[in-house]
Amino acid sequence: MTENVPTDHPANAAVSAGEPRFLTQDDLTVDTHQIVGPDGSYDADDVPDLDAEQFRDLYRWMLTDRVFSRRMVSIQRRGELGTFGSTRGQEASIIGSAYTLDPDDWLYVGRAWTPMFMRGVPMKDMILFWRGIEEGQQSFAEHNSQIAISIGSHLPLVAGLAWGMDLSDDDAIATAYLGDGATSTGAAHEAINFAGALGVPALFYCQNNQYAISLSADEQTGASTIAQKALAYGMDAIRVDGQDVLAVYEAVEEARERVREGEPVFVESVTYRLDAHTTSDDPTRYRSDEEVEAWERQDPLERYREFLKAEDLWADIDHDAIVDEIEAEFDAALDAANEFAEREIVEIFAHVYEEMPPELQRQYEEFVDLLERRPEMYDYIEQRPKG
Repeated sequence: MTENVPTDHPANAAVSAGEPRFLTQDDLTVDTHQIVGPDGSYDADDVPDLDAEQFRDLYRWMLTDRVFSRRMVSIQRRGELGTFGSTRGQEASIIGSAYTLDPDDWLYVGRAWTPMFMRGVPMKDMILFWRGIEEGQQSFAEHNSQIAISIGSHLPLVAGLAWGMDLSDDDAIATAYLGDGATSTGAAHEAINFAGALGVPALFYCQNNQYAISLSADEQTGASTIAQKALAYGMDAIRVDGQDVLAVYEAVEEARERVREGEPVFVESVTYRLDAHTTSDDPTRYRSDEEVEAWERQDPLERYREFLKAEDLWADIDHDAIVDEIEAEFDAALDAANEFAEREIVEIFAHVYEEMPPELQRQYEEFVDLLERRPEMYDYIEQRPKG
């Protein structure tokens, strides 16, 4: 084969003669950005420029995320929630990224609730949301944030929102939290392609937690990394160690600045979901105990504690007192949520449209008629979780 020779060909920077040359996965090396290693070691020159209070704040929010997940799973087991998706194991990925965002930045999350608390959303409203009560989302909207339950459905919205922000010269950005599974959906391709083609201020933050519900990352894509998918859409990407909160902070901080300048960016955060996808599934059916134990040894909180100790910051942190404080906040939020009046089942038809369209009106009337004719159906409805 002859060497590549630059030409003026409109579609190629170089051409080659001889045998056709394949472009392969091996042609692309994608590094994973890391600052604090699994053993707690780090180079002081690489540490982000944060003050002592900010370093402690990162730990407090990571702990908030962990305690909130534990408590939500606990009340679900008591029948007080329909289901919940724990974020245990992903605390560094979630908090390190969210810590870089401004309150005016739009935030659409798939699996990340604590960033909303960081903006001022009460825990009570998150409990209401998981009970299916629409009022819980009002405070989400007041803080420029929403949750997308269906996988990848929010990505076109974020791309469109970013386009609108670009047209109005908005200084904020639109951020989408997504999982590795979302990048296998059509919505992701449309959204990321749209953002790359138009150069809109969108940040796609992918938490590669290794599973799309029960399907492993290796089985859902032939790509070596998720980050490299962005290149196909003309978008720059960063791959970061999602168990290292400082590396995540630095990577997303730089990504956000680039997005503010009008370039969309894709970030792949390599992390792991230690609990089930939701409380409705059984992860022992699709992954081994050995795999989970290996990732538990990569616990992001424990790694960060080693950093705080090395920086003489750990002595100022009362771990147990912080846990007690978060537990008390959750108790108060649960009490407030429990005081919320139980809703009528017919309200499932409300909140979608300002004016109910004819077809939905017909279904509503049939449902009301059914309940009147079959009042025993309320016996089943009353077995649903409170709310």
